[in-house]
Amino acid sequence: MYIGEVARKTGLSIKAIRFYEEKGLIMPPRKGQYRVYNGSHIEVLNLIKEAKLLGTSLSQLKNVIVYKNDLPDWSKMRSFLLELNQQLAIQREALNAKVKRVEQCLAEIDSCPLTLP
Repeated sequence: MYIGEVARKTGLSIKAIRFYEEKGLIMPPRKGQYRVYNGSHIEVLNLIKEAKLLGTSLSQLKNVIVYKNDLPDWSKMRSFLLELNQQLAIQREALNAKVKRVEQCLAEIDSCPLTLP
């Protein structure tokens, strides 16, 4: 498929797709008169898009998205996502603790006699 169709399927701009290709995050597509992308390109582009939404930098992804025999190494990407999941769980716990402290402060304020008219 051509780059326009890849852009539609992934929701990424053509400029972004070319940028990821230039940075080595996706394998260069088969070239003839036009670049021809395949399903693996779409899968990796979707992973990049999702990882960026979760706060992952392109430099982190550069170490994660590797290829073996011109195919994405999904086991390495899976390991990365498991690690990211653990990091987000830790962040969630920290945020939950902060929310609880704010709620305690609010409860204390609500139990104080009002000094305003």
